[in-house]
Amino acid sequence: SGLVHIKNPYLDSMEEDVLYHLDLGTKTHNLLAMFGDIKFVCVGGSPNRMRAFAQFMHKELGLMGDGEDLADICAGTDRYAMYWAGPVLSISHGMGIPSISIMLHELIKLLHHAKCRDVTIIRIGTSGGLGIEAGSVVITDMAVDSSFKPRFEQVVLDDVVVRSTELDEDLAEELLACSKEIPDFCTLIGHTMCTYDFYEGQGRLDGALCSFSSEKKLEYLKRAYDAGVRNIEMESTAFAALCGLCGLKGESSCSRLR
Repeated sequence: SGLVHIKNPYLDSMEEDVLYHLDLGTKTHNLLAMFGDIKFVCVGGSPNRMRAFAQFMHKELGLMGDGEDLADICAGTDRYAMYWAGPVLSISHGMGIPSISIMLHELIKLLHHAKCRDVTIIRIGTSGGLGIEAGSVVITDMAVDSSFKPRFEQVVLDDVVVRSTELDEDLAEELLACSKEIPDFCTLIGHTMCTYDFYEGQGRLDGALCSFSSEKKLEYLKRAYDAGVRNIEMESTAFAALCGLCGLKGESSCSRLR
C-alpha cells in the first residue's frame, strides 16, 4: 500500500498522540493537512544544516518566495528543527543513536497520522572516512555495528533485541547514478559503521579516555576496511532498523570530513 507501518498496538486506543519532542500532536495539529503531501524526508544532525538544505531544496524546486524566511515547524521545542520545501521535509536529529531514535519514533508516527504514502527517507551528513579521499560521499549499502555485523542491538526492558539494518539497494544505486551528473567529488557505495561513541568507540587517541594503543587502533581500522567499511558515524544502524521495520525506503549518504 506504500503506507508507513506502525508496529505498536497501543497507539490506536490512545485518545491523543503527542509528539513531545517535535511540539506536534494529533489534537493540536491537523497532521494530514500539514504533512499529507510529503514524499521525501531528509534528516541530518545539525539544525542549521537542515535549514540550509531546506532553503537549497526550496530554490531547486522553484517554490514561491526566496526561502530565506522558512519557519521552523518545531519552533516550540529546542530538541529538533523541521522545515518544509514542497514535498520535502528537512529535519535535524542531533548526534548519536538515542537522539535520532527519539526523532524517528515521532517522525514515523507523524507520517502515519498524515497518511503519507511511498515516502523515501535519506540521512545526509558528515562522517569519518576510512581509506577514501576527504570530501568523498559514501552511499551506504549496509549499516554495520562495531563488529562489522549488519545489526542493531537494543535493550528493551531487560532483553537484548537484535534488528536488521538492511537499506534499500535500488535507492542506493539510484543515488549513485544521480551522482554521475555531479562530477565535483568522488561518490562510492560502501558499508557504514555505526558506533555508540565519538572518541574511544571510533578509535580516536584524543579523548579524555584512551584504553588502547595507536597500533591496536590501526589494526582495528584495517579490519574494518577489509570488512567493507568506508565511513564511520553514530546513527546509521538505528536509522536503518527503524525505517526498515516501518516500511520507509531509507538510505544514508554521508560525506567524509577527515
